Amino acid sequence: FKDFYELEPEKFQNKTNGITPRRWLLLCNPGLADVIAEKIGEGFITDLSQLKKLLDFVNNEPFIRDVAKVKQENKLKFAAYLEEQYKVKINPSSMFDVQVKRIHEYKRQLLNCLHAVTLYNRIRSDPSKSFVPRTIMIGGKAAPGYHMAKMIIKLITSIGEVINNDPYVGDRLKVIFLENYRVSLAEKVIPAADLSQQISTAGTEASGTGNMKFMVNGALTIGTMDGANVEMAEEAGEENLFIFGLRVEDVEALDRQGSTARRPPGPLPELRQAVDQIAGGFFSPRDPGCFRDVVDMLMNHDR
Repeated sequence: FKDFYELEPEKFQNKTNGITPRRWLLLCNPGLADVIAEKIGEGFITDLSQLKKLLDFVNNEPFIRDVAKVKQENKLKFAAYLEEQYKVKINPSSMFDVQVKRIHEYKRQLLNCLHAVTLYNRIRSDPSKSFVPRTIMIGGKAAPGYHMAKMIIKLITSIGEVINNDPYVGDRLKVIFLENYRVSLAEKVIPAADLSQQISTAGTEASGTGNMKFMVNGALTIGTMDGANVEMAEEAGEENLFIFGLRVEDVEALDRQGSTARRPPGPLPELRQAVDQIAGGFFSPRDPGCFRDVVDMLMNHDR
């Protein structure tokens, strides 16, 4: 649309996608909806801006306790569901770190994988150190012919297999791929999430509505200034989101330099180690070359 917009800008206006709080708060998280209604009445159901009234209660101990209690109940319920579905024992007091969306290179599930591997290596190199236990969940479907997306799913499950069965790690870190991600599963996982991963490359407009569902359920957002994260930061105050990474103008500047040329994973030994492990078959011992394509893409033509 860019060229048309430059010709006749007055014909264009932006509408950011939205979600319905009836499904994504009332229906899937009745406990939280009740706690909110108790404090500010039921007007927010049809006028979400009334949630601003909750600002009066940010330091209210009983209210904070009630919200935390609802979250913990949701986590216990979801941990039981995961145990039944995936036969993996989940620590319900671990941080539920969730990224659910279509599997796509620019949504950067790969970045999340590198983070999981790095956390794993940190625990392995110093098992006596205290770590916040974390359960990383990545879910989403891949388009039928999208080879790289299928490989990313394979990588997530392979990393999970190694980490989840490592006795050194115990229940401090688990990696789960949520299969067949769909609305009915979203309604279970989103109310239980502590951390919402919205880490697409800035400018790709990839953070759309999942981020809003997580936020209205009281998960913290970590992410880039992309898509609706921008409006969420405006509404909630940027200091209440964990924003990181390049901004749109930085990405454009990199593009102009032609930064897709091969570059080493820089001065970060942890990143180098993670990439080397994936490339070398650490997570695919039965097929050591399995992820060569993924690493090749990452190193040579990573958009």
